[in-house]
Amino acid sequence: MQKTKDHTQPLSSDFSDSETNELELALEIVGRIPDDPHYHRPKGIDVATILKEYRVDFKTLLAAILSDPRLAQLNPQPDIKALFGETIAAIVGDVNWLNKLTVYSQDMKKKPDEAETLRRMLLSMTHDVRAVLIKLAYRVHRLRNLAKETYELRHFISQETLDIYAPIANRLGIHQFKWELEDMAFRYLEPQAYRSIAKSLANNRIQRENCINGFVELLQEHLTSENINSTCYGRPKHIYSIWKKMQRKQLDFTELYDLLAVRVIVDNLTQCYTVLGIVHSLWQYIPKEFDDYIANPKENGYQSLHTVILDPQGNRIEVQIRTQHMHDYAELGVAAHWAYKEGGRQSAAIEKGVASLRKLLAEKNNEEVLSEDFRSELFNDRVYVLTPAGKLVDLVKGSTPLDFAYAVHTEIGHRCRGAKVNGRIVPLTYTLKSGEQIEILTAKESAPNHNWIDPNLGYLKTTRAITKVKNWFRDQQQIENIARGKQLLEKESKRLGIKTLNWVDMLSHFKQPNTDALLEAIGRSDINNRQIAGYLKIPELESIPNARQKEASTKSSISVAGIDNVHTSLAHCCSPVAGDDIVGYISHHSGITIHRVNCKNITQLPIEKKPQLITVSWGEKKASHAVPVIVQAFSAENLLNNVSQILAQAKIHIYNAALDTHPDFSATLNLTIQVEDTNQLSQILNKISCAPNIMEVKRKT
Repeated sequence: MQKTKDHTQPLSSDFSDSETNELELALEIVGRIPDDPHYHRPKGIDVATILKEYRVDFKTLLAAILSDPRLAQLNPQPDIKALFGETIAAIVGDVNWLNKLTVYSQDMKKKPDEAETLRRMLLSMTHDVRAVLIKLAYRVHRLRNLAKETYELRHFISQETLDIYAPIANRLGIHQFKWELEDMAFRYLEPQAYRSIAKSLANNRIQRENCINGFVELLQEHLTSENINSTCYGRPKHIYSIWKKMQRKQLDFTELYDLLAVRVIVDNLTQCYTVLGIVHSLWQYIPKEFDDYIANPKENGYQSLHTVILDPQGNRIEVQIRTQHMHDYAELGVAAHWAYKEGGRQSAAIEKGVASLRKLLAEKNNEEVLSEDFRSELFNDRVYVLTPAGKLVDLVKGSTPLDFAYAVHTEIGHRCRGAKVNGRIVPLTYTLKSGEQIEILTAKESAPNHNWIDPNLGYLKTTRAITKVKNWFRDQQQIENIARGKQLLEKESKRLGIKTLNWVDMLSHFKQPNTDALLEAIGRSDINNRQIAGYLKIPELESIPNARQKEASTKSSISVAGIDNVHTSLAHCCSPVAGDDIVGYISHHSGITIHRVNCKNITQLPIEKKPQLITVSWGEKKASHAVPVIVQAFSAENLLNNVSQILAQAKIHIYNAALDTHPDFSATLNLTIQVEDTNQLSQILNKISCAPNIMEVKRKT
């Protein structure tokens, strides 16, 4: 215990007796860790000491101590939840997860979208905001002890800090963390530039402080005489931000004018312009450097007056003037100060989430509600998952393993046959959650299922994946049609005794751009055997056995007015096939002839012969299935009647129906309907969803 007690001094505070007991217990636990020659004291205590400077709550300090990664060496493992409660255990769990995450790669420096995805995942996977604070403190501690590491590791850690952790600190408004992370990382990445700027700042520090103090003293004297309540203070500039501006503006250190900066905060809008007038009356100002972001706010809502003045010694001083409300808006709230610093727009949901998180840092009493608000608002539309190799994949909320497979690679999606989530087999309709690791089980051949693109069956959420599946089926249909067209053309040529075809002439005759297009047109019956025969100079089609017609007759029977086994024949003029809309014509010589409804011989039929038309349908028998369906509606009024009419028009049989009404006047309709296949089910559900007052229609599972 002695070595542990030696480390309590930096953490001493006015803790309650119960808090002191918990602190001593935590220190006793980390005191069990074997001595490590690389560290003088446990890392968790170092991190807690860093956080103490930020006046965090007691639970954060306690969780920081207990999240020391070397606690994993202890046997038996301490039961954090039993000893310190569920909240501390949850925070420690989050910090341990963040400390173990190894997703970052230096390629992300050139891929800002991937870096942003990783930043969002780190925040979305954190159940308690305080875990993020502890992780940032761990990174500060890591950088402070980085000098002893290899060049490669120093470079990797520093680049990761600039790409991931400093932007997170900036996003959360924890500017002290941001500045220290940036400056220390920059020190290792660009040591010569860092030393040069640091030396220049050191040489001019006293001069800058005297200049700022003289300016603030004189300004406050005049503001007091005008009865203007204000807060004036110098705004420090940090080495990394100075270097970024030098790079952006291609300037030398001596050419930077805003190393001297003052912020003035007043009570109201009128006083902003009054202070501006006083500043301009006392000092010479540079007109081209004046910006009125109050009258013309920045794109993200930021408001302030910016001006640059010259003092009697010729020093340039940047002055920012704003109200307390504007200051809070810029630093803490919806203006999302981090958005314009990082150079990008953010959604209203993210702005609200950041405001909630920052509020949580200040208001400890309502921490659970605010923490949940942060998580639900900030990441309500995305899910972040990992490949088995640790690569991060960003998907829309509600995505499935199948969406993940298509996001990784189109062919992985086409060959997907199953999936594992965190090593456990799950259905392809499983809804993914952030942080899960997904493994796709594949077959050797591509074979998507038609059910995948049915919106009612839940296999795919993302439009991109659905489009890929549809394209695959379109391409397969094209390949099949080309093969079928080739077979039909060869069969027809062989039957007619034609050994050699003039492809160039044939393409020209049928107005097709290439051979594949011609064969595809033949395969899908856009060009039928009658047309082929006509091209091949066969004078009389009626003398040629119609192979396609015979084939169609053997495959499908015709139902006449609901009666099967009636003698029918397929008309030569339009060659109908199964699936076409058809009509029957009662002939005096040939029985009932079946035509396509848009056949010219039918549409131009004389009025006196129209009574000879009769209703017919394809009579091929198909299987049927009883499927339970649930319909949710805003109102029960006409619900059953509307749905019944839709089903009747679609010739869908209803086995049973039960309508339940609710106190809020909404209603639930449970149906069991008879359908032939999933395509028919999908179509009828879509039709019902378009009826009045319908909230949701789905297959009951």
